[in-house]
Amino acid sequence: MYRYGLYGFDYTYFIFMIPAIIISLWAQIKVKTTFSKYSKVPNSRGMTGADAAHRVLSYNEVTDVTLQHVSGELTDNFNPKDKTLNLSDPVYSKTSVAAVGVAAHEAGHAVQHAQGYAPMKLRSFLVPAANIGSTLSFPLILVGLILPVQYIYVVYFGIALFSLAVLFQLVTLPVEIDASRRALKTLENSGDLYDEELDGAKKVLKAAAMTYLAATFVALLNLLRILLLVSGRRGND
Repeated sequence: MYRYGLYGFDYTYFIFMIPAIIISLWAQIKVKTTFSKYSKVPNSRGMTGADAAHRVLSYNEVTDVTLQHVSGELTDNFNPKDKTLNLSDPVYSKTSVAAVGVAAHEAGHAVQHAQGYAPMKLRSFLVPAANIGSTLSFPLILVGLILPVQYIYVVYFGIALFSLAVLFQLVTLPVEIDASRRALKTLENSGDLYDEELDGAKKVLKAAAMTYLAATFVALLNLLRILLLVSGRRGND
């Protein structure tokens, strides 16, 4: 299998990575524009992001999570290590539909942790390995491709490390989708948002989910490209 065209140019980059980059950019633009749109739409009850997070936690009987205000934009997260739910400037004290949706989503992660949601446990377990894989895999693969063919095991080790990062992305996707499901279910059952407001929150969280879907797609394309490069190397040796 040939991976190089005219003048040794690597066409696999354009075949695999250009579409991946376009999809990633589209997902980022989509989440930012959707969040911006619904950040201008206040909810009728004047509920802040912090209120929404408390509502989801209380509804699901989670009482050991600390709510914190952090700086930045869309830096919201739940930290299972110290059980802190961190809400950013556009979310914590804002009464927009977007703020409520994002805050409720992060509270959904806290509920997952409290209830021992298996995919979240697996994701937490994979974090160290995924970080190592993301950092070391490509240097090892590049070095292995330069070395003589008898050192191909270096490439395989790099691929194994990168596969852990891909696995992390695959596990992250259902974790994020489930957190949104829990959040929206609570907001719907509690009646805190009217139908059109709930629909706006759904659109915000759906756009956010697209970024995780895009990240998973990019990781899989990267892995496929690496496998093709290695296959081409073996076919030419």
